[in-house]
Amino acid sequence: MSNSEVLLIITPFTPKPEWLAHLKGKCPDVEVITYPTELYAVEVPKEVPADLLSAGCAQIFGLPLFEETDIAFSTSNGSHAPQVAEWVFATWLAHQHFIPHYLDLQQQSKWVDPDSDEDTEDSVGLRVGILGYGNIGRQVAKIATTLGMDVHAYTLHERATPESRKDDGFTETGLGDPEGLLPSKWFHGKDQLNDFLASDLDLLVILLPLTEQTRNMISKEQFKLLSKKKTYVCNAGRGPIINTDDLIAALDGEQIRGAALDVTDPEPLPEDSKLWKYKNVIITPHCAGNSNHVYERVFKILTYNLERRSKGQEPINKVRKSLGY
Repeated sequence: MSNSEVLLIITPFTPKPEWLAHLKGKCPDVEVITYPTELYAVEVPKEVPADLLSAGCAQIFGLPLFEETDIAFSTSNGSHAPQVAEWVFATWLAHQHFIPHYLDLQQQSKWVDPDSDEDTEDSVGLRVGILGYGNIGRQVAKIATTLGMDVHAYTLHERATPESRKDDGFTETGLGDPEGLLPSKWFHGKDQLNDFLASDLDLLVILLPLTEQTRNMISKEQFKLLSKKKTYVCNAGRGPIINTDDLIAALDGEQIRGAALDVTDPEPLPEDSKLWKYKNVIITPHCAGNSNHVYERVFKILTYNLERRSKGQEPINKVRKSLGY
């Protein structure tokens, strides 16, 4: 790798000094520039070196740095999969086992026996539909199958062959579904979206990136399809993938059994939003990806990509600018 190489790290947080020191120690010939951004209001450097590898670029889509340069961008995909998958099942199981209800009773110092010993539906034999079968989706599938659930996968682009269903991105050893073997059925593209949603899903997990294709992907028509099983909806992707007004209408009409939202539209969610009022909705402030192991995983991805680049190989997690992710 030449001395002119520059690594720009764009993050919504300030990297720890010891982490940067470790990175520079492993890559002494690379100039490292960090640029912390705000989660909701992003500005990026106006002037950046032309030869640059970036990790984490979701916040600069549409901006000159992304659109008007030949810079090779890669992301830290894989660093959030374990904790986001845990969030999905923390919220799903909390709903199924009435945990919010019992926490409310606990605050009132009340011991209230259930009306029936059969009031809880466990996960065995239920079906989860994963809207976006990337690194996080594959870890969701891993946990789901452990719980005895059937898995349906949806991808934006067709994955018809066993080879195309493999994932060569970063995955911690023993986690996920890198071979693409866990789903019992695959769906893809706009034409198969409604078939996917109508496939008797008990749990829908939304993990897609936000593009013009995915904006308002889950709207009135889709909620009507989900009403067949009163699907529980978890969104850990991007808020605008769900039409908020239609989500509220679906909750009011009891078309779905509830929702867990780590992302909303708008975001942050205003205090006067009706979504705060539902007892069957769990809202968290875009924190499903938080973990004390994020730095460790991001470092693994960064150093691996720098090693690949030094050998003239393509980095993993490379952003496809034409697709917007």
